[in-house]
Amino acid sequence: MKTLITFIIAFVCIPASILSQDRITGKHFASRSEVIAQNGMAATSHPLATQVAIDILKQGGSAIDAAIAANAMLGLVEPTGCGIGGDLFAIIWDAETEQLYGLNASGRSPKSLTREYFIENGYDMIPQRGPLPVSVPGAVDGWFELHGKFGRLGMETILAPAIHYAREGHPVAELIAYYLKRTAPILSRYPNFTETYMPDGRMPAKGEIFKNPDLANTYEKIAQGGRDAFYKGEIARTIARYMNEQGGFLSYEDLAAHTSEWVDPVSTNYRGYDVWQLPPNGQGIAGLQILNIMEGYDVQSMGFGSAEYIHHFVEAKKLAFEDRAVYYADPDFNEIPVDWLISKEYAADRRKLIDPDRAARRYSPGERDPQNTIYLTTADKDGNMVSLIQSNYRGMGSGMTPYGLGFVLQNRGEAFNLEEGYFNTYEPGKRPFHTIIPGFITKDGKPYISFGVMGGGFQPQGHAQIVINLIDFGMNLQEAGDAPRIQHGRSSEPTGTRMTDGGTVYLETGFEWEEIRSLLQKGHRIQWNLGGFGGYQAIKYDRENGVYYGASEFRKDGQAAGY
Repeated sequence: MKTLITFIIAFVCIPASILSQDRITGKHFASRSEVIAQNGMAATSHPLATQVAIDILKQGGSAIDAAIAANAMLGLVEPTGCGIGGDLFAIIWDAETEQLYGLNASGRSPKSLTREYFIENGYDMIPQRGPLPVSVPGAVDGWFELHGKFGRLGMETILAPAIHYAREGHPVAELIAYYLKRTAPILSRYPNFTETYMPDGRMPAKGEIFKNPDLANTYEKIAQGGRDAFYKGEIARTIARYMNEQGGFLSYEDLAAHTSEWVDPVSTNYRGYDVWQLPPNGQGIAGLQILNIMEGYDVQSMGFGSAEYIHHFVEAKKLAFEDRAVYYADPDFNEIPVDWLISKEYAADRRKLIDPDRAARRYSPGERDPQNTIYLTTADKDGNMVSLIQSNYRGMGSGMTPYGLGFVLQNRGEAFNLEEGYFNTYEPGKRPFHTIIPGFITKDGKPYISFGVMGGGFQPQGHAQIVINLIDFGMNLQEAGDAPRIQHGRSSEPTGTRMTDGGTVYLETGFEWEEIRSLLQKGHRIQWNLGGFGGYQAIKYDRENGVYYGASEFRKDGQAAGY
């Protein structure tokens, strides 16, 4: 009895900070082990999509085949984040050529819709939902571009699992059920949305079986008829008729004229590792700008979670996002100074503006001399790796749900600016500014990590934090995604404009109060936030042992698996 009392007293006297450290590594945040496999790996935000990808790999499919199959599956099981009504971006490591390839599969604004229409009808910004923010969906063309260059199996085989689950049904995951319930009162007012997603007059709950036979039929037409079945066939005509009925502008001609674009990924070297992103119209280079600024500091000695680290990271983000608001847009309509923006020299100049002891209310953009997404990554036995991200933009998109097709059209056009003089000002036939970005890291010219973080404007911040966690703080692939995150955002100003009030630093639980108090003393506005920190998947290639490591974080229902 005396021994038991002594044990209880000793246990009670253990500091709370030690009790919260429930990992044997001593980290004060929980993290599971990485997944390790030799022949192939897939990491997606839904377990069924991950299993579909693994099945395709086992059938002899390439990493690209597996990525397409997983994306099609996610359009069914996670319609709150993606679908063939949206756009797609990808970075591919091709083992045969030992080269990275980039694909921009984003769609353009309707040719018949002008900026003057919005102004004449009293709009000062493009609406979030309804027919006006709808741009051409680029995902299906993206699938076929990827497949034509790197695919092995036929598209009928690749899309077969998603068709099966769409017709026979699948149990709704917990997080998806939560987002579906939140979406219902917002989008149910649009024609055919309830018929597609609320067959019993309500959204399916966790664990209930949901079927989408219309989507199964659409996938079958695409598998048999190719990309033209979507952009030039009856699917395109159905979309055009529906949009016309709703007072929209997206036409058959807009769909028929759509093309994706192969682009060269761009990179910066961060402490010996090359970090790759796609150039605008996406926001990926903002992550590179943040890393370039942070490279000038001894981040490792600052320590993860310290006020010093968080302060400098937030200020670097502010600087990068000022440039994002001014320069990031469709390169077909503007000369985007990418090389200058991601240069070390420019980062050194911008770094001088950071006060180590005080948060800035605003920064000016640099001057030249004369909300919801899915991310997935796959890898195959031959060394090919895919980093793919796809989205409808805000949640399930615009609410525009064409009859008999089984999906919602994106509202990506909302991201255009209606004010004159911006690179991203609305124009017909223009690709909007995009938030979704795939990431990749190489080391000594060889593939190292394929990764991504979902979550609107958080994505470049998340990418930079993952790289810093891996390289500066020595975390493994899983820990780097599970570690508490920092997000800096606007407190009162519209998205797409420059910041004047300093914004707000949103923190997940897991940061020490002493560090938060120090941030407040530096002038930061701090707010706790339980959401909005994205969702992370990653695959690392271990060249020495010839194996893949996979990671999928706890913020989503995702899974990493290999064989």
